[in-house]
Amino acid sequence: MFSLLINYAVSTDVTQVELTKLQRVLEQLVDFGVTAGGRLLSALLIFIIGRFIISFLRKILARLMVRRKVDLSIQSFVKSLVNILLTVLLMIAVIGKLGVETTSFAALLASAGVAIGMALSGNLQNFAGGLIVLLLRPYKVGDVIESQGVSGTVREIQIFHTILVTADNKLVFIPNGSLSSGVITNYSRENTRRIEWVIGVEYGVDYSKVEDTVNRIVGSEKRILETPAPFVAVNALDASSVNLIIRVWVKSSDYWDVYFDMNKTIYSVFNEEGIEFPFPQLTIHNAKA
Repeated sequence: MFSLLINYAVSTDVTQVELTKLQRVLEQLVDFGVTAGGRLLSALLIFIIGRFIISFLRKILARLMVRRKVDLSIQSFVKSLVNILLTVLLMIAVIGKLGVETTSFAALLASAGVAIGMALSGNLQNFAGGLIVLLLRPYKVGDVIESQGVSGTVREIQIFHTILVTADNKLVFIPNGSLSSGVITNYSRENTRRIEWVIGVEYGVDYSKVEDTVNRIVGSEKRILETPAPFVAVNALDASSVNLIIRVWVKSSDYWDVYFDMNKTIYSVFNEEGIEFPFPQLTIHNAKA
């Protein structure tokens, strides 16, 4: 009987010890959950407030640059760069609030810097290209350019890409590295541009009449500049036509309007004057036996 009591007492003590250990584990889990939950809520709060602050700072920066009349090209580049930098700082703050040592995180980024640099070598080249574009200014926001086989109006210069809007309203993203090292044709840099037409007339047409008619058409178009003077000459004696070349100068903003309007006017006036446009002809001679 005495041994039974001893065994019961021992088992009771063991059960109490196990319950005490379980209670401690549960307390530790609760404490960890409370701590982790607090950190998670704090990190989420920092992220939300940080995004609001970043948006607020971007608006202030944009207003400041507009007030200082900073070039639109620089504005878009700076806003893109500042947004990325502030977002990186915010992520570091959020990670630090979650309990991750920021020093260890920074050391990890530094150790991975070489690998990241190699992986992002193209983007680093594009970033450098963006700085070169802003420094040398081969184009700016609003210019019409042609490069890499694409032409359009520059909408925005970002840190890695330049965004073009084509004539048919497509957005084209061209890497800044390609633009900084490639050929760029800027149609908006100069105030004036030259328009050229090559028009064929039939053989046998009085050239003086054709020249006088062209000069009259050119003189009636007020958007054509007097200096440099318009130029009209015979360009080539082609197989089926006499080709005239017409060169005039206009303001860059009037280029396409004058080009299409003159096409219509030349066609109408030539028909009125009886100046025929040729068709491809082939003369066949029959040899007598």
